[in-house]
Amino acid sequence: MKKVVKFGGSSLANAEQFQKVGEIIRSEESRRYVVPSAPGKRFDNDTKVTDMLYQCYDAAVSGKDFGAQLSAIKERYYEIIRGLHLSLSLEEEFSRIEADFKAQAGAEYAASRGEFLNGKIMAEYLGYEFVDAASVIRFDKDGSFDAEKTDKLLGKKLAKCERGVIPGFYGAMEDGTVKTFSRGGSDVTGSLVAKAIRADVYENWTDVSGFLVTDPRIVENPMGIDTITYRELRELSYMGATVLHEDAIFPVRKEGIPINIRNTNRPEDRGTFIVESTCRKPKYVITGIAGKKGFCSINIEKSMMNSEIGFGRKILQVFEDQGISFEHVPSGIDTMTVYVHQDEFEEKEQQVIAGIHRAVQPDFVEMESDLALIAVVGRGMKSQRGTAGRIFSALAHANVNVKMIDQGSSELNIIIGVSNEEFERAVKAIYDIFVMTQI
Repeated sequence: MKKVVKFGGSSLANAEQFQKVGEIIRSEESRRYVVPSAPGKRFDNDTKVTDMLYQCYDAAVSGKDFGAQLSAIKERYYEIIRGLHLSLSLEEEFSRIEADFKAQAGAEYAASRGEFLNGKIMAEYLGYEFVDAASVIRFDKDGSFDAEKTDKLLGKKLAKCERGVIPGFYGAMEDGTVKTFSRGGSDVTGSLVAKAIRADVYENWTDVSGFLVTDPRIVENPMGIDTITYRELRELSYMGATVLHEDAIFPVRKEGIPINIRNTNRPEDRGTFIVESTCRKPKYVITGIAGKKGFCSINIEKSMMNSEIGFGRKILQVFEDQGISFEHVPSGIDTMTVYVHQDEFEEKEQQVIAGIHRAVQPDFVEMESDLALIAVVGRGMKSQRGTAGRIFSALAHANVNVKMIDQGSSELNIIIGVSNEEFERAVKAIYDIFVMTQI
């Protein structure tokens, strides 16, 4: 059995956390490939090493003396090295980093050094081979990720590597220029390594025991999710549920490799398994509830619009011309409503209204702002009657006014629109009716 294990910044913030990680890796022979992040915060007011590197590089670019900042970063790593009782020296690496900062090698290069240096320590600590991600994660000349070339390079390299440490978050273009993924990109690196070696499981270790049914900032101690499908996760992630970088799903999904979200500080917890599909029945009718505030709706009314060919396309073309993406488009016989992000729309609202009038000559256009969208997601809803009815009943009992409801044909999710001020109350009401009534 082969496992890829990725550890987040909080899991590697200091020597004590490193020791926990070491125990986890050594407890199973199958954990052969390790993807580390840069050291995260050790305490609430601490600074992540990645942010320290950005600040240090900014000082270098501005022509300021960055020696003290670089020394502070160096001390973070040597604190870990001393705590692990290693005889590792990073002087050569820091001399190169200092020279590259003076030569303005780029902010992405600067940020990548956090994972690079932590990878060096991790490889030394475990006795694993260090594999520089710049040699196996490839971006093309315009900076776009090259999945095909990366898979070949990783597969070829790791076929000769029995146990390896591959730093997360970065790769390089053909000319050696370092490129990074977006924040949280170590999740993506772990997924790419798992795909390349055809891993049995990709374990993603962080500071939470998997996904929760809803946001713990809204509902106190919400229940955990044992198993979730990629499709369900995609829906919840889009609506704000953040434990895993959403781009990390695609490489392993193609190979049918499950992702297991685990807690470094509670390794006995099973965590959440993310799978392609499953015959396991979910614990509750719903899998999860997620949502976002900050939307507005544009309601267009026109008699007989349903018989006007191309009406919807013309409306959406107006939004496209203004560079505005839409979220949902519920419609009736004579009405069509477009939901968009309010901050994107406000600056261009009059151009959009004018464009709609020119495109379709509506009878009436009305707008409503300060709306929230809530996604109720679950593979169990398909086989359960009355799910929407239970949602409406719960919201009515909580005195929440529903502005919109939209259900996909897959019956995987139901989207509900409410006002921003009723958002938290609505989430609690839905959670209570589906979860608390079954405990």
